Amino acid sequence: MDMRIASTTAPLTQTQIARRVTAPQAETSPGFSTAFKDALQAVSAAQERASHLQQEVQLENPSVSIEEAMVAMQKAQIGFQAALHVRNRMVQAYTDIMNMQV
Repeated sequence: MDMRIASTTAPLTQTQIARRVTAPQAETSPGFSTAFKDALQAVSAAQERASHLQQEVQLENPSVSIEEAMVAMQKAQIGFQAALHVRNRMVQAYTDIMNMQV
């Protein structure tokens, strides 16, 4: 992900400032919401894969090993815990901002 900030050397006029504030900007790089949505979808996919592998092990499918299922379950659990921590931090940040006195 490209995190560079484009800067201009010429000062902005009042019209250009107003145009930048009011006009929606086309995102050249994915924002936080897009990255978080993609991460949640990846966690969901990992959980579905782990569930599928667990079911295949229970059905005694010879092509699926118990080790593979256990590793998939651990990956899904770690991904879920990471997403949960990010969500908790976001809620805490929102709460802190809402409690600020203006």
